[in-house]
Amino acid sequence: MNLYILRHGIAVERGTPGFKTDADRPLIPKGKRQLRQIAAALKNLEAHFDLILSSPFLRARQTAEIVAQWVGLKKRLAFSDELTPDGNPKALIQQLNELKPAPENILLVGHEPYLSQLVALLISGRAAPSVELKKGGLCKLETGVLSFGRCATLAWLLTPKQMKWMS
Repeated sequence: MNLYILRHGIAVERGTPGFKTDADRPLIPKGKRQLRQIAAALKNLEAHFDLILSSPFLRARQTAEIVAQWVGLKKRLAFSDELTPDGNPKALIQQLNELKPAPENILLVGHEPYLSQLVALLISGRAAPSVELKKGGLCKLETGVLSFGRCATLAWLLTPKQMKWMS
């Protein structure tokens, strides 16, 4: 299984008037432009996804929708509370393992520091962050069997700037 992990794009700052909760913060225009470049880079990488699974928070949902539109997967887009900032990695892994048929390539869209902790857990067995995903950052993990703990290899980690050069 290949797990592609994407942090949401640039969003309205926390505490901005008019947005009642953290979950309500949308992408800003610059964030949307950045994500279109990232989606173009994904196409150039010939990345194919069986499923895009996203946090339901607005900025993550918008990120996932932009990517889904660019790669033609609007019908294979789903949402999981386990990708919110307070998500449970063990429950997320169980959810992914219960998917039928088992997907080969999954794009996960979420938030920091949760995503870095998830990556660290899957590559080292510990949730101590050893990587940092910038807004719009993307990494690829490869695993034979997805489990809670050390089970994956970091194939690559790209910054938004690197993906802009690829688009």
